[in-house]
Amino acid sequence: MIRAEEADGRLTLTIDRPDKANALTEAMLVEMAEHITASKAKVLVLTGEGKVFSAGADLEDVRNGTLATSPAWEQLSAAIVGFNGLSVAALNGSCAGGAMGMMLACDLRVTVLGAKFFYPVIHIGVLPQPSDPARLASLVGPATAKRILLTGAKLTADETLSLGLVDQIAPDNLLDEVAALIAPALAAPVEQITAIKGLIVS
Repeated sequence: MIRAEEADGRLTLTIDRPDKANALTEAMLVEMAEHITASKAKVLVLTGEGKVFSAGADLEDVRNGTLATSPAWEQLSAAIVGFNGLSVAALNGSCAGGAMGMMLACDLRVTVLGAKFFYPVIHIGVLPQPSDPARLASLVGPATAKRILLTGAKLTADETLSLGLVDQIAPDNLLDEVAALIAPALAAPVEQITAIKGLIVS
């Protein structure tokens, strides 16, 4: 359910469960974190198969276990943040719930025009992942972060771009746009990428 491809300095992880809106299980979270921490790539691209990036937690996994509060969410976010190269969320469609943590942890976010973004913890009686509110607030500001988390607001791609939640909208081919975006990083030494990231206070 996670398709990993590493070549030419790029690691692409694709959530490949389109029949379930790319809903995430605990095993999938662990697998993604393991791929990232083991990789020596210069660029990490996270994307999904089909028309949805990810609907968040697999509800069956939530009902049958402790996925809603699993440390695997934070472990994955920490792996993305700790990645030495450039990390990019290539959002092929809507992103909801816990999957927001993955995109928030990335250095850059590119989305297709029709995507929707929402983090509906207020409706399901759980807290967001511990590191997500601060990352969200650093991108959109405290007031908008509160609106997203405390009202379950559903944002369009245009709204997320205007708020700074995403960095770019791909009007045509998402992966072509991402390829152009990451080309300079792929041509640079990973040590330079790491050093530049270290100079930026996020």
